[in-house]
Amino acid sequence: MADKSRMVMRKKERGEKESATKDAKMKNEGETAVDNGEAPSAEAAVINGAVADGQNGDVQVEPMELPPFEIIAGDRIDPFIFKFQFKNVEYSSGRNKTFLCYLVDIGNTADGLLRGYLEDEHTGSHAEEAFFTQCLPQYDPSLKYTVTWYVSSSPCSACAAKIAEVLMARKNVKLSIFAARLLEWEEEEIQAGLKALHTAGCKLRVMKPLDFSYTWDTFVENEDQPLNLWEDCKENYEYYHEKLGDILQ
Repeated sequence: MADKSRMVMRKKERGEKESATKDAKMKNEGETAVDNGEAPSAEAAVINGAVADGQNGDVQVEPMELPPFEIIAGDRIDPFIFKFQFKNVEYSSGRNKTFLCYLVDIGNTADGLLRGYLEDEHTGSHAEEAFFTQCLPQYDPSLKYTVTWYVSSSPCSACAAKIAEVLMARKNVKLSIFAARLLEWEEEEIQAGLKALHTAGCKLRVMKPLDFSYTWDTFVENEDQPLNLWEDCKENYEYYHEKLGDILQ
């Protein structure tokens, strides 16, 4: 408060008018909040991103360009996030992104086994598509790629079509997908996408309880703590396993 009073006194000493407009004050407050690392008020944000009409003084808000969501790549997942995102519930409310844990064995190379995870926001490129551009950018047709994914949900129809296209074009890439949940499996286009993956040679599986434990040990910051599986994990696995079998038969 003392700093603010000193600022007001300086303004008076410089001969500023006490009848400064409300809009100018709001703009000043918004800039001060940003300088302090605090989020500016909604009103200040509007003023900062607006221009005034010279004729009638109306404020017109200029469109603000928000940065696109990017694919997040990492080594290990936060344990709380893993337990929420990979839980194999039937109705996945709030789980609006995909986590893709991957293992890549490139035969006859010194690279060894590649391991990591990708995370998307479902507003731009999905993790499945990003895998081929970020994790295998230097594709070599003379090598053999054995790829395993552990995903929080099965691919959407668009991703399934793209993955199938890649597998058909790159016969030396063998992909196995273990999914915690089946994404919107009732939809015909989703079922068609899963069938296309199967036809392209992709091995589709639903994650068993042991798969969750393996993913926990391999891809999660677990601090050497074992995974305590939720009560209905096995029951939910059997449910999704049956549904996937019906789709692929």
